Amino acid sequence: MPDQIQRFLFDQTNVRGEIVTLEQAYHEVLDRHAYPQAVNTLLGELLAAVGLLTDTVKLDGTLSIEVRGQGALSLLMAESNPGGELRAIARVAEGAALPDGEAAFRELVGNGQIVITLDPRDGNRYQGIVALDHEDLAGCLEAYFSQSEQLPTRMWLAADGKRAGGLLLQRLPSEAQNQDVDAWERSVHLASTIKREEILGLEQREVLYRLYHEETVRVFEPKALRFGCTCSREGMANALLSLGADELRDILAEQGAIDTQCHFCHTEYHYTAAEVETLLEDPTAPPPTIH
Repeated sequence: MPDQIQRFLFDQTNVRGEIVTLEQAYHEVLDRHAYPQAVNTLLGELLAAVGLLTDTVKLDGTLSIEVRGQGALSLLMAESNPGGELRAIARVAEGAALPDGEAAFRELVGNGQIVITLDPRDGNRYQGIVALDHEDLAGCLEAYFSQSEQLPTRMWLAADGKRAGGLLLQRLPSEAQNQDVDAWERSVHLASTIKREEILGLEQREVLYRLYHEETVRVFEPKALRFGCTCSREGMANALLSLGADELRDILAEQGAIDTQCHFCHTEYHYTAAEVETLLEDPTAPPPTIH
């Protein structure tokens, strides 16, 4: 099945939805790391969620979701942009042991919070934070929309290490064109019957037909999604500068140069001592070129 997101709405109501399916992009994330199956599952759910949210908030910029936990899994992070590029990573707490098989969301992350960051190309950066007060990722993200966006939102997520997918429903605030007062409750009730195997194994239009064949559903053209990393030599140089001149010079004194790697895609970046000194002298200069 193609990696894509499909928008839909129910005519003459204020209910909209999206369904996302990921296979190749999901594989490319997992192929770059060696996570246990339990982490792979949660990472797939997070990838599906960030795809759904990017189209939901219609952001011209980068959207990221970070799950910051106090359990064995200390971080899950996924990021997307309007071009349909997705990337994700996980981080295991130092010394923590993860189960070999499946494990529940809260069992892995424990207490903590979800941080959703909207970083538009033009405008101010915005962060929303919600506590991990629910038993699964979907419930925590629903709470974010309820608290931060004040939009009734329901989400169903699934992943199995091979495919990831999700379904989102949202009730918009405008009642002007809503001619069906029961549309929200009915659409959520029907969506609640969906099975994990259907999210992962069926074509998107077949899922919509199974759920809503008695409703009037308008389906839009799907949008392609893919793995993509936004790392760059310039961005990595800026990250190095954040360490401070003293620490950078200490590293150079010990190693003679600085080698670093993108956590998402594992691209390696090499900076000579001269290049680092140039950065320190003029941070606004063009990024050093590879020699």
